[in-house]
Amino acid sequence: MRSLLSSLDRLFVRPPEPARVGWLREWPYAHRGLHGAGVPENSLAAFAGAVECGMGIECDIQRSRDHAAMLVHDWELERLTGVTGPTAGYTADELAQIAFLDSEHKLARLDELLALAEGRVPILIEIKSRRGYDVEESCIAVRDALAGYDGRHAVMSFDPRVSRWFREHAPQTVQGLVMREDELGLTQKLWQRHLALWLARPDFIAYHVVALPNPMISSLRAGGMPVLTWTVNSPELLAHARLHADAPIAEGPGVP
Repeated sequence: MRSLLSSLDRLFVRPPEPARVGWLREWPYAHRGLHGAGVPENSLAAFAGAVECGMGIECDIQRSRDHAAMLVHDWELERLTGVTGPTAGYTADELAQIAFLDSEHKLARLDELLALAEGRVPILIEIKSRRGYDVEESCIAVRDALAGYDGRHAVMSFDPRVSRWFREHAPQTVQGLVMREDELGLTQKLWQRHLALWLARPDFIAYHVVALPNPMISSLRAGGMPVLTWTVNSPELLAHARLHADAPIAEGPGVP
């Protein structure tokens, strides 16, 4: 079975051009920015900290009610801000007035991060999705925010439709597939992981660090596809990531 699936991987997923994706291997990435006490995740302050330390940035995107790409991880605002209601229930201007808990830092848009980074470090943009969600609208919002941005960047998602959309509508943008094998993901079974890969046909993979090594991922990596891994949050996981992947997406004690 594994041999057949590996053959189908090679049939459906071509190795990316080295010149297109090589930069992905050259950086460690700050997971949701360099956040900690007084510096919330996905805040401009956390991203500024990553830039100052010369780390790449990994950020999350939710869509506002008026279809702006917002730098927020959660579908609901309460954990991060204490405000009740879904992120998508507020306009971008309304979200920009909401501060993170125990902080003066407020929610921000993707275009504000791009202005902050100014191409000095690469940016990984994870587009959030779930069953029944119109993720195409989020893809459009991210594409529009990126218009004219010359810095190194890539989009990625657990949803293989994101890679497919960018390949068709913004092929200049490097696109990746995020996967995990535990109960929180949608690809616990081997066939689900391969099907997601075939649907996405990504330029790179971002794989859950505790699920490495993995035969499928090892084969893709050997064939030239960059493999990033998350969330690297301890020295032990950093050492593990260096053995089985090309670059860590790290936070806390896992930051190189």
